[in-house]
Amino acid sequence: MAKPLLAGLALGAIIGGGMVYALNDRRSPVERPPGAGPVPAPVPLDAGFSPPSAAAAPKDAWGDAVRMGENIMRETRIHAPENVGNSLACANCHLDGGRTPGAAPLWAAFPNFPAYRAKNKEINSFQKRAQDCFLYSMNGMPPALGSPVLLALESYAFYMAKGLPIGESPKGRGFPKLADPAETPSDARGTLVYAEHCASCHGLDGAGQVTDGKQLYPPLWGAKSYNWGAGMATIDKAAAFIHANMPLGMGGTLTPQQAWDVATYIDGKPRPQDPRFKTSPEITRAANHNNKFSRYGTIVDGKRLGDPASTPPAGFTTGG
Repeated sequence: MAKPLLAGLALGAIIGGGMVYALNDRRSPVERPPGAGPVPAPVPLDAGFSPPSAAAAPKDAWGDAVRMGENIMRETRIHAPENVGNSLACANCHLDGGRTPGAAPLWAAFPNFPAYRAKNKEINSFQKRAQDCFLYSMNGMPPALGSPVLLALESYAFYMAKGLPIGESPKGRGFPKLADPAETPSDARGTLVYAEHCASCHGLDGAGQVTDGKQLYPPLWGAKSYNWGAGMATIDKAAAFIHANMPLGMGGTLTPQQAWDVATYIDGKPRPQDPRFKTSPEITRAANHNNKFSRYGTIVDGKRLGDPASTPPAGFTTGG
């Protein structure tokens, strides 16, 4: 029974695949820039739950699917090469292959599906939710429901969630709630935070770092980053993730104000078009971004964000 499933998963990696290699989240953070001062102690986030290792999954066809799911999370381009249109991987947001509490861990999300999602106004299965990650965060082509890629990801999440109650959000799900900023978030302050705490990994141009053809640190804006439909393109979600998890290995060392400022700065940069784009950025904003946490359709540095003239195309377009 193992051989047919393995063959199917291998075929899925060839015809259904795709995300770009990203940093293995167990790496140590790079050295801080000169003059940055001592490294503050990170703030630990105890989820109260320890998911099992995929390596310990049964040595059978289903266990192989679990391990394939982890591989897709960590090295997505290698194991699912046709579903991504940028230089990111699942593990860039779901740290340590979807295991880290406070970084949208898969084990904490799985028991809460199916669920209604306001973003697409549908009841979403876990697989449907993963499809949207490929469409927006990965700026790519979502694998088909029931495809080997999505079955592997679902198997991996299911395996890690063993023992958690169904229909309840465990501690560590999503990103920790972030306090409101004391001051209105500022691009000027965000620029300084980025230069001191982010640029050594992600580059002053936001393009990340590539070594020997491998994307070691992900791009945060530009044509190879997440598109305007991604959750990280909303300032509140980006700020919460940054505060809890960045700089890598030093989560909780930025103040809430710093997290809000740098998230505002990053999400005020050009990135690929929202796949739901219709007619103009103003109309698209009204339909999909009409909130204070999105800068889509607003003018930053003299340009309207989302203007097709200065916006890289979406990897997979569903809009009219």
